[in-house]
Amino acid sequence: MTANLRRDLGTIESYATLLGILIGAGIFKVTGEAWLLTGPSVILGYIVLAPAVLATSAAYSVFLSTPLGKEPGGEYTNISRTFGGYGLAFLGAWLKIISYTGALAYLAGAFADYAGRLVHIDATALAVAALVFFYAIHIAGVRWFGRLQVWMCIVLGISLVVLIAPGLFAIHRSYYTPFFTHGLRGFIASLPPLFFAYAGFESLAQTAGEVTDSTRRLPRVFVRGITATLVIYFLMSLVGLGTLPPDRLRVSTAPMAEAASHYLSMGGATLVAIGAIMALLTSVNATMLVPSRIAIVLAEDRLAPRWIGAVSPRTGTPIVGLTITLAGALVLLLTKRIGLALNIAVYALVLLYLLHSIALLLLPRMNPQLYAQVTVKVPMQRTLAVLSIVCMAALLTQISWGAVKLLLFWSAIGIVLFAHGARTSRPQSLAVPAGD
Repeated sequence: MTANLRRDLGTIESYATLLGILIGAGIFKVTGEAWLLTGPSVILGYIVLAPAVLATSAAYSVFLSTPLGKEPGGEYTNISRTFGGYGLAFLGAWLKIISYTGALAYLAGAFADYAGRLVHIDATALAVAALVFFYAIHIAGVRWFGRLQVWMCIVLGISLVVLIAPGLFAIHRSYYTPFFTHGLRGFIASLPPLFFAYAGFESLAQTAGEVTDSTRRLPRVFVRGITATLVIYFLMSLVGLGTLPPDRLRVSTAPMAEAASHYLSMGGATLVAIGAIMALLTSVNATMLVPSRIAIVLAEDRLAPRWIGAVSPRTGTPIVGLTITLAGALVLLLTKRIGLALNIAVYALVLLYLLHSIALLLLPRMNPQLYAQVTVKVPMQRTLAVLSIVCMAALLTQISWGAVKLLLFWSAIGIVLFAHGARTSRPQSLAVPAGD
């Protein structure tokens, strides 16, 4: 099935995919929500999380430089091939599918909130239209996904310059005090929701089957793209929290656009609002891709029905998987039950990052054959793996009991699905393909 995927994405499209999914709801939407927990120290929160994200991305760079980096399996393939078993990897992949489906519905709703500032159309109708539009783009072919992503990122980049450059000269220092509104406990509580801004960077790994020379290009895109995002996050939060009065931050549904209206002309503020819309839509576009690519590798390993991962030879796209993704997001959106999936999103991904970093740490011993095929040597690889493990474990200590119950609920369903798939078919060999 992966053989039918078309390698129509290059370096520019890869950067656009990574930056688009990161500079989305996280910075334009979650910043205001995290501010309620800790105040202006949100700025520091982004900085504190940066080393953990960079350390976690090291595992992706290493695995993508092996022959596994030619397929869209991501963490599922890396974990299963490292440990030589399917169960844990399948459960992580299942939770990721649920998380991304919830995030897709959430992002479409967040887009509608921002777009509502420019057009007076029912928010639900706008969100549904966005989902259907990007579904059609993905069905048409991955090259259209890539081209649209690049153009939206160009508009986003222009709006970021317009927001940040003059905003640095319009900051009110008084808005930064008190810096820790609710003390250390509030600051720590803000880190998991702030991590939502970074969560999703690994989605780039799901494009590996459609990027030309993916084992060479993607590891570099990970490091450079995430580093650029860290700088953008810091500058945007510095400007946003320093130019929008606290009483407005508490109630604003579009904080960055509203902040821009305080120091820009109407045209400039409108451009920032359009940029926020582009940020959210680039996230919708990239998020739509992920579940269907995971389904492809699960079907190839015979842990899911073959038809779920089928790739159309005409368009080179997994039409069935994309249709199921759209249907799931629409159900969550229209029934207003997004929380059933979104409330586990951050913690499910943190758990997946934890497992992935453990796989990196144990790779030389557990699968020396695969480790011998690594072509990107990351400095202090083991140290970075340990740092990631410690940071992800620390974030998991902040999980609420409600999120634990949801994780157990979805995990139980995943275990049943895995047991059924393993019983009804013989799983594919876990052998790692040889390098070129």
